[in-house]
Amino acid sequence: MAEVIYLRMKKTVDLTTLRQLLLKDIAFISAANIHKYKLENTPIYRVTKKDKNIVIIDSFLIIDHLINEYEGLEIQTSGPEQTIVRINTEKKRLNIWVASFVWLLLFIGTAMTIMNFHYDVSMQEVQQHLHFLLTGEENEFPLWIQIPYSFGLGIGTLLFFNHWFNRRFNEEPSPLEVEIYNYQQDLNHYLNHHENKLNDTEPFR
Repeated sequence: MAEVIYLRMKKTVDLTTLRQLLLKDIAFISAANIHKYKLENTPIYRVTKKDKNIVIIDSFLIIDHLINEYEGLEIQTSGPEQTIVRINTEKKRLNIWVASFVWLLLFIGTAMTIMNFHYDVSMQEVQQHLHFLLTGEENEFPLWIQIPYSFGLGIGTLLFFNHWFNRRFNEEPSPLEVEIYNYQQDLNHYLNHHENKLNDTEPFR
């Protein structure tokens, strides 16, 4: 009776060096100890410069490879059908001048957006009218309303994005993090369909 081996492919793997990929690098393995060590250290794929930045490894090709390599084993998979291997061998240093320029550009752009929005909705006139309703007096610059409003706008933005530099206020993901996650999922889905680097005739090296 064939022994059943369970594999669950990892969604993504990040590499910083060009090297040989073992089965344990791209999949979780459930098997008896007598087979597990051998399976974990089975060579799967040699990453080279020709692969550039992305390699897609399909679970079907792994099953075919393991069946030919080991007799008497039944391979069953669960979870993702493919593993995306991202290759990043060059560590780019952050240029402080470029980062400062981008930060300044975003700061000015955000400030202009907020000011234009307030001008479009006549926020100053609204605050003047609110001051008149509450006090019965006219005031061109009701600072007791404008100053707390300005602080509240900044604090509300911080709470909305749930970040203060590298610190988080709670465990809930921010809307920006959710959008980035959705974008990454869509990108992975696209790569799975269009960027498969392996072929059926010679899947492993």
